[in-house]
Amino acid sequence: MSQASPPAPAEGPWAPLREPDFRALWLAILAGNIGTWIHDVAAAWVMAETTRSPLMVAAVQAATTLPVVVLAVIAGTLADIVDRRRYLIVAQLWMFAAATVLALLAHFDRLGPWGLVALTFLLGCGAAMAMPAQQATTPELVPRRLLGQAVALGSLSMNIARAIGPALGGLIVAQAGAGWAFAINAVSFLGVAVVLARWKRNAATAALPPEHFGAALRAGLRYARQATVLQAVLIKAAGFFFFASALTALLPIVVKQELGASAGTYGLLLGCIGAGAILGAIGLPRVRRRLDGDRLVALATFVYAGCMLAMALLRDVRLLYPLAVLNGLAWISVLSSLQIAAQISVPAWVRARALSLYIVVFSAGMAAGSLGWGAIAQHWGSDRALTIAAGGAAVAALALRRFRLGAAAQLDTAPSGHWPQPLPLAEIAGERGPVLVTIEYTVRLDRRGEFLELMASLGRSRRRDGAIAWSVVEDTTAPGVYLEYFVGSSWLEHLRLHERVTEDERSLQQRIAGLLEPDSRPLVRHFVGGPPGAPVAQPELDGGRAV
Repeated sequence: MSQASPPAPAEGPWAPLREPDFRALWLAILAGNIGTWIHDVAAAWVMAETTRSPLMVAAVQAATTLPVVVLAVIAGTLADIVDRRRYLIVAQLWMFAAATVLALLAHFDRLGPWGLVALTFLLGCGAAMAMPAQQATTPELVPRRLLGQAVALGSLSMNIARAIGPALGGLIVAQAGAGWAFAINAVSFLGVAVVLARWKRNAATAALPPEHFGAALRAGLRYARQATVLQAVLIKAAGFFFFASALTALLPIVVKQELGASAGTYGLLLGCIGAGAILGAIGLPRVRRRLDGDRLVALATFVYAGCMLAMALLRDVRLLYPLAVLNGLAWISVLSSLQIAAQISVPAWVRARALSLYIVVFSAGMAAGSLGWGAIAQHWGSDRALTIAAGGAAVAALALRRFRLGAAAQLDTAPSGHWPQPLPLAEIAGERGPVLVTIEYTVRLDRRGEFLELMASLGRSRRRDGAIAWSVVEDTTAPGVYLEYFVGSSWLEHLRLHERVTEDERSLQQRIAGLLEPDSRPLVRHFVGGPPGAPVAQPELDGGRAV
């Protein structure tokens, strides 16, 4: 009698790096992130040294993040409907050009405060256009089973850069000047472009034509309005990042004016934050086995708030280094938990658009917070601003406990393909519409309450996937006979619903089927507006097909 083979060991946090394409792009993006941190340190320090204004220093960070607020949703829509590889290459070349101009102006001592803000804004525009597409490529580079580890490695990349980049940036600014820091950042964009150019992308062949931009944008926003788990992620993110931005925005002022220290000290403190984030990313898998995402985010937010309060009160830089490490650990705990929940809570067809909304919330919180805390610091001092932000972060964590991230891990958003294609008796043009779909159910009388609860969930999924109207009604002459109906804008949009249905929706429909009268089946009919098409051969119809 043969023995059962032992279960395969769980794949570790580094497993995605065994995938060559993921590894190459991960390393290139790591180098690019280091370049970005070098730029951020140089830009913040130049502004602090030139103007000594907390508001102008905060404006540099706002110039990086404000474009994301304006452009990320547009970028996410484009990333879902165009070739992502070419799109990302164009974005990298744009940022290379802006960083090169910045480096040249700095080398020739022609870089003024507003020129620095303007060119940083142009770099932010390039980053805003690239972010959703870059994050949405992850599922194309690794198997589905490694998606969680790959997302975590993406966060780790940012924080390795945070550990290395600021210290390196401070050293470069102190020894060689800001111009060289900006030049190194420019070169880092070329590295990412080269890796993308060599990537042999195996894009899935779609049976349907790509969505038009306007329709795709509306579809993404409609999905977000109906996606309760994604909404919980966005609300949690808004409650954290607005207050957390105070430390990033005001740290150069604390170092320069309160501590009287140099750019090297500022870079080292940021490096300690990054080192803490790396330690956190390595240890998080073990922590997540003991704490769910919601408890982890709450605990990490309280730790982050405590670190901000300590930064406001302490004036011994030797005490601030270990606090910065702890701060980085708390930051990565919140950031990676939110990012993973955002990634796994949405299906592939709308992933870049959904992630763009997360990026908007992140960037809007950081930008608005940076300007707000900078203004408060200018009037009342950086210590008071950091104290208020710390209290606000703690209050927000308590107030937002009812918005749960844990539901994201229970979703299965893989395409199910269980809806059979409709078989019309005549050829239907894709633009013809609207389309009305009706489904008749015969429900057991004692299960009608449960049926209506499940149908409410099904209605949300119909709207998420593209229905512009949905409802369910009961026959007044035959209790237990229900008619579900929903409307699509066109025949092509209805066919997209067949491609978008997920395994979660398959499971939901199976539960609904279990409430029907024995031997009864849902009866499906399709009605379409517009002029009739040419007749085709009549297919064999097997009653109604459940959709």
